[in-house]
Amino acid sequence: MSHPEHGPAQPNPAPTRHGHGAEVHSPPPAEHGEHVAHVGPGGHGEDGGHDRHAGHGAHGEMFRRRFWASLVLAIPVVYFSHMVADLLGYTMPNFPGAMWIAPVLGTVIFLYGGTPFLTGGWAELRSRRPGMMLLISMAITVAFVASWITTLGLGGFELDFWWELALLIVIMLLGHWLEMRALGSASGALDALAAMLPDSAEKITDSGTVAVPLPDLELGDLVLVRAGARVPADGTVTDGRAEVDESMITGESKTVTREAGDTVVAGSVATDSALRVRITAVGESTALAGIQRMVADAQASSSRAQALADKAAAFLFYFATVVGILTFAVWALLGNVDEAVVRTVTVLVIACPHALGLAIPLVIAISTERAARSGVLVKDRLSLERMRTVDVVLFDKTGTLTEGQHRVTGVTAARGVTGERVLALAAAVEADSEHPVARAIVAAADDRVPAGERIAATDFRSLPGRGVRARVDGTEASVGGPAMLNELGLSIPTDVAEVTEQWVSRGASVLHVAEGDRILGAVALEDAVREESRQAIDALHARGVSVAMITGDAQQVADAVATDLGIDEVFAEVLPEHKDAKVTELQKRGHRVAMVGDGVNDAPALARADVGVAIGAGTDVAIESAGVVLAANDPRAVLSIIDLSHASYGKMWQNLVWATGYNVIAVPLAAGVLAFVGVAISPAVAAILMSVSTIVVALNAQLLRRLDLDPARLART
Repeated sequence: MSHPEHGPAQPNPAPTRHGHGAEVHSPPPAEHGEHVAHVGPGGHGEDGGHDRHAGHGAHGEMFRRRFWASLVLAIPVVYFSHMVADLLGYTMPNFPGAMWIAPVLGTVIFLYGGTPFLTGGWAELRSRRPGMMLLISMAITVAFVASWITTLGLGGFELDFWWELALLIVIMLLGHWLEMRALGSASGALDALAAMLPDSAEKITDSGTVAVPLPDLELGDLVLVRAGARVPADGTVTDGRAEVDESMITGESKTVTREAGDTVVAGSVATDSALRVRITAVGESTALAGIQRMVADAQASSSRAQALADKAAAFLFYFATVVGILTFAVWALLGNVDEAVVRTVTVLVIACPHALGLAIPLVIAISTERAARSGVLVKDRLSLERMRTVDVVLFDKTGTLTEGQHRVTGVTAARGVTGERVLALAAAVEADSEHPVARAIVAAADDRVPAGERIAATDFRSLPGRGVRARVDGTEASVGGPAMLNELGLSIPTDVAEVTEQWVSRGASVLHVAEGDRILGAVALEDAVREESRQAIDALHARGVSVAMITGDAQQVADAVATDLGIDEVFAEVLPEHKDAKVTELQKRGHRVAMVGDGVNDAPALARADVGVAIGAGTDVAIESAGVVLAANDPRAVLSIIDLSHASYGKMWQNLVWATGYNVIAVPLAAGVLAFVGVAISPAVAAILMSVSTIVVALNAQLLRRLDLDPARLART
């Protein structure tokens, strides 16, 4: 796109993603070619699973309420348990009704705190997909029934599991609450997209303007978009000229000029002037609605992964069920029915150790807390888990690898003129302009031109599509592109042209500086590459991870940045709606892709990627669509995510091996396989071992706090 003040600078055959004369310095269409600086799972809920992300917030609140209520009720249950009293050696108070405290409160805990697990277990049973919920529901149901049989004195069994039932439910509620809190919400992205549209539009009629609800807009309607208001639907400008904020689509903060004949999209903002817009698309046909659909589809397609804990729970369910059946059968055949019942119940109760319920959630909670302290917000636990398998990181260019704003990267002067003079003159002419390019030139002059050599100008004039002019010491001075040179009839000196051709070949924007009828020189402006980007890419390569870049910029601009940074693959001139297709292309090649971006147009790609990483300074939609959010615009933080993923995944496996390994050993012992040599686990001992297992898991997870996630340090290693 061209600078409306400066006009075309150098031809560039690549098309842009924006329209005519947009007031940002992106590579333009062929006829406007000067400024080419940047053209462009697993888990559990009441329904037995988390296939729908929208319920995470509600599930988290539900688990939180039930946890605290059950915890309060569990305290007297534990205290008034005969088994606990015997273990700890204290005498329980003996008053009328004391014996019913544990059974009554235990029943309340079972019915209130245990309901999510019971309903979830039933759902898993019906779907024939046993997991954590079924394992928990089996354990608490067996404990509940056995404890009431003991309390009522039926059968002559001593199976008082009230305290174990209470603690099991409390710890499982805590684990699931932590788990829910660590998950991201897909509905947040869709809500953020919907919030970009106004509630009504000002429809222009023969009798004036009238406010109409958005659903009542029709194709061909003419609407008034006032300064500061959002465009209600896609359309074409019929009258007016305004600087339009399209950051909700482009992810870039710079406004673009829209005037008669240009298209505008729903949700963009006319920042300074009013526009009249003829509606060309409404409802589901708008670009914003299309992005919304892609976000929803992409998120749905990436939400079906199972958590590690579910796999372990499924194994333990079958394991415990088989061992329980064999235990009862063997002891019954041996003629000891009472022992058969006691052993079977013990097996089924301890089949779901507290440690397994906390193995994953504790690691996730500590990992996300540790990450947050390093400026990394983990919204989706599966994204964190998958990051360790990523072999390609796909970066959006503008605002991610680059700063998203222009910087003077070169000054050349004609024979007999100094570079300081050229830059000082350009800054003087641009001083009264608010355009980002003008600010970049003035800032460069402030840094490079000695105070004694700075120049003052008067009579500033903006020439749309050509450049800017002002008077310096009574002489007309101009800064602009080819249109300005043609208008003034000026030719570029050979020594200046040789340098500017090199600038254009690498994708720089070029502005010529003239005084009177002579060109004194030129300045090059480019979207500055972040130094952190270079460090991040080098460190990713050192870890064996490939780096790709995606951009709407012209191929020559993209190639220049890629060469500078050592990027492995480039996708250039990509329209916003095609970004997620490039992610899919990489995935079809067998790659595991992490996408890093910051704009609404990045949202579908972020959701489609194996891991979506949003730059925190980007749009709300990009942030909501990603599984991981970087609080700062530092691409090196991707290294923090990778290292955290490896460390947390390792801790998950260690905890799962410990929790599952305990069961593999404890369950057969509880079944009495070594009873013939005098080795057997009583219900009380099994309960103690379960608590010890939980402590080991918790302490192991705490070791994650030692992890150093400083991006600067990681980039050096």
